[in-house]
Amino acid sequence: MKRMLASLAGLAMVVLTLNGCGKEEPTAATAQAAPQDVFEWKMVTTWPRNYPGLGMAPENFAKAVNAMSGGRLKVKVHGAGELVPAMGVFDAVARGAVQMGHGAAYYWKGKSPAAQFFTAVPFGMNVQEMNGWLHYGGGMELWREVYAPFNLVPFAGGSTGVQMAGWFKKEINSVDDLKGLKMRIPGLAGEVFQRLGGVPVTLPGGELFTALQTGSIDATEWVGPYNDLTFGLYKAADYYYYPGWHEPGAMLEFIVNKDTWESLPPDLQAIVTYATRAINQDMLDEYTARNNSALKELVDKHGVQLRKLPDDVVDALRIASKQVIQETIAEDETAKKVYESFQSFRADVMPYTAISEAAFLEIRGDD
Repeated sequence: MKRMLASLAGLAMVVLTLNGCGKEEPTAATAQAAPQDVFEWKMVTTWPRNYPGLGMAPENFAKAVNAMSGGRLKVKVHGAGELVPAMGVFDAVARGAVQMGHGAAYYWKGKSPAAQFFTAVPFGMNVQEMNGWLHYGGGMELWREVYAPFNLVPFAGGSTGVQMAGWFKKEINSVDDLKGLKMRIPGLAGEVFQRLGGVPVTLPGGELFTALQTGSIDATEWVGPYNDLTFGLYKAADYYYYPGWHEPGAMLEFIVNKDTWESLPPDLQAIVTYATRAINQDMLDEYTARNNSALKELVDKHGVQLRKLPDDVVDALRIASKQVIQETIAEDETAKKVYESFQSFRADVMPYTAISEAAFLEIRGDD
């Protein structure tokens, strides 16, 4: 953490120096807030407070911003249910009840169907490709366009990488085994699951274990071994399936109330911007380091049955995914605009991914 903060502080100094070059007249934001002013923000999240990975990203962001700003911007993090319910984050930040939030855009598909494309698209892009689209392919500009009517400014807020397909109380041997199955699975993937006869349910993470244990749901996807072990999901279901067809590059978000954002002077805006970029990468680093040891513990210590989804099930999910996406964009012009950008970038980046990352994994070996 100390190394990360030191790197962030150095990066911020470079950014601030560059921002200052050639500028003689103060901006409107500078006039509104003198450098000595102190800003105190509240951040609400959809995760339990201090939850590994997901919940620590907001905490790490708050520490980084405080250090980089010399205490001029202080962020107090509140976990799910402390100030607002887990699924109340979007509305709380939009109306200005709090200044900032951390969650996942697909939770807000009821606000805008286009929001789903900024978290995960079934059979879509992995985390490297998602980051490329957002920061160098026009994705972030579209994200901000989608959120502008809600008085929100979004930032990429971390990625877990490819997730697991989920926990099931029974084996999945065919598409028929999905029929009637109640599964916690949000976003576009939930609609795909429903298309194949399943019953999708949206629940915050803190409710998953109880719902699975009591039989309120028959299956759940969450994140991956690192987080799933923490929640003890292995105590409620025996079968753990991969690959994560539904969330190949799950992207989280930081959201800031637009009026709050515009009240910040440029140097603090730069600090927030680059702190989110650092946390976005740091989360992936953490999951890369922790997932495999957690998976070994689940299998070797707790006897979890690790299974690969049958090919015919994956094929059916892929076909249904295409149908659901086409229907979604046919009904919403904004969703269509976002998906066309997403799909164009995906098509452009896939050939190189095939001869670089994918090709290397094929030849790497296991020794």
